[in-house]
Amino acid sequence: MPKKEKYMSSKLKIHRMVLAAFFLALALILPLLTGQMKQLGNAFCPMHIPVLLCGFFCGPFYAMAVGFVAPLLRFLLFGMPPIMPVGIAMSFELLTYGLVSALLYNRLPSKKSCIYVSLIGSMVAGRVVWGLAETVLYGMGKTQFGFAAFISGAFLNAIPGIILQIVLIPVLVMILRKYTYKE
Repeated sequence: MPKKEKYMSSKLKIHRMVLAAFFLALALILPLLTGQMKQLGNAFCPMHIPVLLCGFFCGPFYAMAVGFVAPLLRFLLFGMPPIMPVGIAMSFELLTYGLVSALLYNRLPSKKSCIYVSLIGSMVAGRVVWGLAETVLYGMGKTQFGFAAFISGAFLNAIPGIILQIVLIPVLVMILRKYTYKE
């Protein structure tokens, strides 16, 4: 590999690492801001937005790491979300968001519509993984986590967050894509 290509590659790695750290910081801070709205704070799914953006801008490895670590680190720093079962299930959900958004976005054509496909695909996959994780974790405590609880937690209670993500994330990706480092 010529020196210039090697330099560009390491420069890109550093760029992605810095962005991933920024998205992790956002995932820790945004819930503090939305938590002030008692009824809607959690419904906005504030940790999801930075993880999804990390998938679009940093690739699967960094997005998975940020997604998995964010709820756990937030619990250690702020005591929220409760680690069991919410924090653990959320870690797997956000890991999936980061992985799927990055993989779909990188493999689909560079069209605006593909941003939506990547986003919605990752949102569905993440919610399914969350439901599976909740089922396993609640089952360990001998408590049922049924289909009604899944629909309520994954979709009905999250409607404001789902709408916010579908409206905000594609716009941010299109705008920020113009100003981010390109290899």
